[in-house]
Amino acid sequence: MADFEVRAVEKYLRMSPRKVRLVLDTVRGKQVDQAIGMLKMTSKGSAEAISKAINSAAANAENNFGLSRDDLFISTAIADKAPSRKWRKIGSRSRVKPIEHRYTHITVGVSEKESK
Repeated sequence: MADFEVRAVEKYLRMSPRKVRLVLDTVRGKQVDQAIGMLKMTSKGSAEAISKAINSAAANAENNFGLSRDDLFISTAIADKAPSRKWRKIGSRSRVKPIEHRYTHITVGVSEKESK
């Protein structure tokens, strides 16, 4: 692959890592503009946050390293579990119902394609 990759991280997104990974698997290995186009047509809720992370990584590559956006592809796309928010709700007959809201950290890395 490439010598290095440029990363962008979106933290504490209020969605499950398992659901985010479903969308990340579809864009991993694609060119940046192609992945953004695919995410616009995706009806999943995490598509907007992933698109934001990809745009941020591409902008970092352009501004900080002078790489061309046309040559960039998504080399890594990871959804990690963030700290979750747990609380209890009172159910019927005074029972306690535990509730857990999961949060996600998205890491997107872009690399430049090697010219042959």
